[in-house]
Amino acid sequence: MQVDKLPQAKKRFGQNFLIQPAIVARIVAALAPQPNDALLEIGPGPGALTRALLAARQAPSQALRVVELDRDLLPGLHALAPAAQLQVIAGDALRVDYKQLAQDSGQPLRVVGNLPYNIATPLIFHLLEQAEAIVDLHFMLQKEVAERLAAQPGSSAYGRLSLMVQAQAAVEILFPVAPGNFHPAPKVDSAFVRLLPHRPARVPADLLPVFARVVALAFAQRRKTLANNFKGVFDSAMLERLEISPAARAETLHFAEFYRLAEALAQKGARS
Repeated sequence: MQVDKLPQAKKRFGQNFLIQPAIVARIVAALAPQPNDALLEIGPGPGALTRALLAARQAPSQALRVVELDRDLLPGLHALAPAAQLQVIAGDALRVDYKQLAQDSGQPLRVVGNLPYNIATPLIFHLLEQAEAIVDLHFMLQKEVAERLAAQPGSSAYGRLSLMVQAQAAVEILFPVAPGNFHPAPKVDSAFVRLLPHRPARVPADLLPVFARVVALAFAQRRKTLANNFKGVFDSAMLERLEISPAARAETLHFAEFYRLAEALAQKGARS
């Protein structure tokens, strides 16, 4: 799509339109859409990826759905294909009921999008709350956010976001994307990421709030030890019984250790 034919990007919507056909092709190849997929694109903008997804699907069994907040872009999206092939949903992706869309489709959704960076994290959590309605998520994100999502223990990027997303989905960074592939060019690098919701759930739904509390406490002050951050919740003797060093810092703990802490806190709450 030529830059001079693009609509004006709106800062309030965090719009950076993808303009590089080679990157669009890589996204479609990573997604590998099948005719019977219940495919949903978030934030299609002027439709560069939408066009490619429509072209890639041979004799689809149902329409491609797109969710777009900017009403000025809706006429252009409607013009891309008949309603039988493309269903345009005008609205805020943070308010969409993805369970209902999956129910309407008769199967879980495959979700893809070039996300506005200001809504990426809350949108991922909104979708993961409805994980039973999701097959996979493929998103363009700010590279720093992508690295935090995928970070492992010992990394400076590892923290609450890493653990809370990885508790619910496997994260894979597929490829980096430079600013020049967008218009207007963002001031940061991007990355294309795949998230696969865990089947079965890695953390049971009833334990997830306790797990979240443990993670928040552990990372409350990154430079402090667990003994300090867990003061009043776990004493050093309890940490040692859980085979966790009180002198350790949160960024050194693996998922399994946070899970043990969450189970212990849940049991402690049940006894009190």
